[in-house]
Order: sequence, then C-alpha cells, then structure tokens
Amino acid sequence: VALALVCEIIPALQRGRYIAILEGFWPIGFITAGLLSLVILPYWGWRGVFLLQAIPALFVFVIRRYVPESPRWLAERGRSVDAEKVMGEIETKVKRRIGGAELPTPRTNPILPLANGAKNSFPLFELWSSDLARRTLMIWTVWFFALLGYYGLTTWLGALLQASGHTVTKSVTYTLLISLAGLPGFATAAWLVEAWGRKPTCVLMLLGSAVCAYLYGHAGSLTQLITFGLGMQFFLFGMWAVLYAYTPELYPTRARATGAGCASAIGRVGALIGPYAVGVVLPYLGQPGVFALGAGSFVVAAAAVWILGNETRGLTLEEIAR
Repeated sequence: VALALVCEIIPALQRGRYIAILEGFWPIGFITAGLLSLVILPYWGWRGVFLLQAIPALFVFVIRRYVPESPRWLAERGRSVDAEKVMGEIETKVKRRIGGAELPTPRTNPILPLANGAKNSFPLFELWSSDLARRTLMIWTVWFFALLGYYGLTTWLGALLQASGHTVTKSVTYTLLISLAGLPGFATAAWLVEAWGRKPTCVLMLLGSAVCAYLYGHAGSLTQLITFGLGMQFFLFGMWAVLYAYTPELYPTRARATGAGCASAIGRVGALIGPYAVGVVLPYLGQPGVFALGAGSFVVAAAAVWILGNETRGLTLEEIAR
C-alpha cells in the first residue's frame, strides 16, 4: 500500500529513485534489528526482542495523520473535490518552498475509456486480462523465484554458519557484518533505476545475487565467506529496491495496490517454500547445493524480467497504463 501511494504522488522523473530510497530503509531496519538482537538477546531473551521491536508499529498513527491520500486514487473513484483539495495543499507547500513563485502549468493526459469494459472496482481476475496478463505473469514469476531464493538463503544463513563451526554469537555478528553491504546496494539501485532503467537494473541485481550466492556456497575460507557474503547482500538489497520501484508502476491506478499486493503475496508463497526446500536439499547436496538452488532461482527471475518485462523509466503512470 505504501509503495502504491508514494508511486502515485512522486513525479515521473524521480519516482523510481524515491521509491527505491523508501525501500532502502529496509536494510537500515534490518541492521538495527540485528544490533538490538546482539545487545538484548543475552539479557532479555527472544521475547524481549519481539516486544521492543513491536513499538515502532505505533508510527502508523503518525502516517494516518500526516500522509495525504493519493489524488490519483481519489480522482479514479470520482471524488474530484477531495482530489483537488489534496493537490491544492501539495501545491501550496511547494510554492512556499520555492519562495512563492507560480508553478508551471501541469501537463494533462487525455482520459481514456477503461479497457475491455473494466469497472473501477477492478476484480482480481482482471489482472489476467489481455492488457495486463503479460505484466502479471512476469512480475509474479519474479517475485516467486526472487523470494524463494532470498528467504531460502537468509533464513538458514545463521544455521549454515554454525554448521561450519562458528558460534551463535559469531554467526549473528557475521550476518550483521554482511548485511552492511545492503546500504550501498540499495543506494546504487536507487541511482541506476533512473540513470539506466528498471529492466537492466533489475536483471543486473538478480544476476549479481546469483553469482555471489553461488560463490558464497563454495567459499573455502572466512575471508572468502565475508567477501562473497558482502557481494551477495549488496545485490540482494539492490534487487529489493528496484523490485519495489518497478512493481507498482506496471498497473493502472485502479489496480496498482491490488496488482502489487498480489505479486507480493505470490512472492510470500516462494518465501514459504524456500526455507523448506533448503532443508530438503541440505542433507543431500550440502551447502554448495543450497546456494546453487538460490542462485538458480535468481537466474529464473532475471530471465523473466529480460524476456517479458517492459521499461517504465521516465514515463508517467498514465503513459505506462496505456
């Protein structure tokens, strides 16, 4: 929902970068959670960690109070007065920030009839209409295999480190250290999505994740383990940034949150299967087989983007929808 909302407010030329930055706060939270666990776990146990990390949920009341509703969504629902009110408030704030100068005349887009007689309610099955089926197939495939690989590897990362002879504390420390590479990873993706485009950036991050995951599984020393782990997390968090920037752009306003939400839900199916698949593969193929499984998942996701994906860089949401 947050991604769909931000996507509908940010101008086209900055949309991908800002959504990627929004998603980039995930590795910051991920690293902070790791630090909390490292400090609190020995004293309060896992229940204390869970309770402390529930507190930030209260921030939802700040969002409810200060974040405006999407003007595009309001207009789509026929609430023109409310849409104008929100746009007026945004324009007033922008004028204040630029010293009271007049804003340029907005570029208008013609209102086109909905395809295939679709209604604003946009039921789920219309994600597979002739206009959207290719996009839905692509993004569902990407989410499924990307999350299968990601959660299959990261859920077991601590256990795999312990199986290699490292203590629990060292395993948490190494995992936290490796995660630091996620910060430059999402920053790089945030720049590339506008400088290079969504499709090539997504393919790069997925293939980079595949290569580093494979090499990580075949690391022969602690130095190689940390090096390839840093590379893996760099590309994985870059993958998340571009995936979240790309997904909500693929659907028209009436379907944006539905389309992005369904893609994420399909991804969660992969996230459930991934750790189980690792548990099945590990006794037979060992750690190299586990990371080869993750690498293969990322390659399939990259192929789906390259073959079926369409570029959205620099286009307004209305142009993409057409």
